[in-house]
Amino acid sequence: MILPAYNEEISIGSMVHLTRSYADKVIVVDDGSLDRTADVARKAGAEVIVHEVNLGKGRALKTGFETALTLGADIIVTMDSDGQHNPAEIPKLVAPIVEGEAEVVNGSRYLYGLEKNTPAYRRIGQTILDGVTNLNSGLQITDSQSGFRAFAASTIGKFRFNAQGMAIESEMLTDAGNAGFRIKEVGIGVRYDVDCSTKRPVSHGLEVLLAVLKDMVLKKHV
Repeated sequence: MILPAYNEEISIGSMVHLTRSYADKVIVVDDGSLDRTADVARKAGAEVIVHEVNLGKGRALKTGFETALTLGADIIVTMDSDGQHNPAEIPKLVAPIVEGEAEVVNGSRYLYGLEKNTPAYRRIGQTILDGVTNLNSGLQITDSQSGFRAFAASTIGKFRFNAQGMAIESEMLTDAGNAGFRIKEVGIGVRYDVDCSTKRPVSHGLEVLLAVLKDMVLKKHV
């Protein structure tokens, strides 16, 4: 279980406690936090890796995956550390991998129209990002920016981890599609009432959009 975290001292303790019920190991990658994220995570029982400076979500995930592999993980789950995801949904996320139906599982808020509470401006931006990500990857993903995913450990070597920031979600889907992995989506819930003081959805969206478009241009010239 990988929880990338930046200034999440309020939520990280409870997230670690809850995820430990469903994971053999919980890895928190503290990406240069200015608060007590690392200390709280350690006291809650997590394996904590600290970046001395903020390197971005992409780098945090790369560190997390590398650590998970050294610990001998067979299935690796990623989840946002702010409390918006429900750890109780981890079993249904890993089930398709355990049952041999997929190598990568994407938790989707929008599968079968499940999520009705997404703010309108977020949903518009999400639709655009889904479109360009699917165009670049050849997939039909309904929630390209989901941070709640499961991976067979054997897939990790196929991911580039070029994107250092929030564009990592789209990049990993593109890499998974290009590698021919079996990818399945499962419906998940999400909370929007958590503290989002460090989240900037508009700049996040622009960062991802520009990164995907750049990737598409580069692929045309390869």
